[in-house]
Amino acid sequence: MSRFNALPLRSRLALLVAAAVAVAVAACAAAAWFLVRVQLVDSLDEALRANRVPTSVLVELVRAGQCRAVPEEERRVMPNPAGSTVQLVDGDGTSCVVLGERPLPVAPSDAAVARGESRESLRTVTADGVDYRVLTTPLGDTRNVALTVARPLGEVDSTLDTLVLVLGLVAAVGVLGAAGAGVALARAGLRPVDRLTGAVEHVARTEDLAVRIPVEGDDEIARLSRSFNAMTAALATSRDLQQQLIADAGHELRTPLTSLRTNIDLLVRSEQTGRSLPPEDRRALLESVRAQITELASLIGDLQELSRPDAAAGGHVEVVGLHDATERAVERARLRGTGVTVTADLSPWYVRAEPAALERAVVNLLDNAVKFSPPGGTVGVVLSGGVLRVRDHGPGIREEELPYVFDRFWRSPSARSLPGSGLGLSIVARTVRRCGGEITLRPARDGGGGTEAVMRLPGAPVPPPDHAP
Repeated sequence: MSRFNALPLRSRLALLVAAAVAVAVAACAAAAWFLVRVQLVDSLDEALRANRVPTSVLVELVRAGQCRAVPEEERRVMPNPAGSTVQLVDGDGTSCVVLGERPLPVAPSDAAVARGESRESLRTVTADGVDYRVLTTPLGDTRNVALTVARPLGEVDSTLDTLVLVLGLVAAVGVLGAAGAGVALARAGLRPVDRLTGAVEHVARTEDLAVRIPVEGDDEIARLSRSFNAMTAALATSRDLQQQLIADAGHELRTPLTSLRTNIDLLVRSEQTGRSLPPEDRRALLESVRAQITELASLIGDLQELSRPDAAAGGHVEVVGLHDATERAVERARLRGTGVTVTADLSPWYVRAEPAALERAVVNLLDNAVKFSPPGGTVGVVLSGGVLRVRDHGPGIREEELPYVFDRFWRSPSARSLPGSGLGLSIVARTVRRCGGEITLRPARDGGGGTEAVMRLPGAPVPPPDHAP
């Protein structure tokens, strides 16, 4: 089996086709041989029944109490068709050869025919290494005597031997033809697989994900080709997104790093030259350094969160209260949003999620609303029936910008001067997707301008009181 598995696929297919044809031909040949043998034996039996051996002389011999071989001159009037052996059998099993070279063994069925207990006896016997087909019938009206006529089976065996030779030649030609046809069919059938293999090897060798395989038909090979094309397209898209992520991350990191380096250079130069900066300027520089470091830390954390695959992202998933996570997020937003009022109307709602990721997603929504709210503005938070709405009264988002708000690093032109990395809403969308929900941003529908974020999460069974968050 190991040697068979080591063969190329087309060789294995050709061998399997040849083996299947060989088994089929062998079965057909065996069936044909048995059918022909049955027909030949039946023909021989009919010939024995139709044997024209005159019985008048034999009856006279029996009446005279004599049993002897027919002389040569009498055989002309008593022909021996096909070299039959003719013998007489009495009820005691005693036999007498009339025509033929050797006596045949007498069976109890032959004696039973002689005694009148059976109409005939038909059997196959072997005498001196020769097989005979033997037919025993009553001898006219003579009592206690039966006539046995036998013919050798050599004529049947010779025909069957010829048939075996012919069937063997036909089987050999059929198997060889099947093997050749199997090779041709394997080559034709595996040609698309060869193209697919060549494409895979080309991708592995060159990392060229632009390769596409022509798809013809709707069979398994076509489905495999479509799957390969879809896979390479997905890989190409993933690589493009990865490169875009690296480019965007580099661009976003460059701004705080440049500002941080400039501020640190000013501080170092003042120390090296001995010219101390005014206390207000020094304090402003240090505050700027701390803000830039905080922004860098936040950006790196966001990148780490987005770089992990969905299967590995987050921690332990459990049933948590969305209202509790929203309440904690509201408290954090109130501390950050100086001059902005955050109102909350929360109804209990439980979901299956990772607690820290869920709270962070709500915090990002609130931070986004607070950031775009005018001084003295209000951010309304409403949770009802599994739908969380965060409403601000900021400048709003234009219709043409809505499809891009959840893309990584995307920020509207009006927000590029504000702090942030453009990753917050991407993290929100990722968390909501893992929870099986959906998130949308749309212009507020109750008038007054601003934007409304709508987050829908499927509910989960309410945990027991002693396990409730």
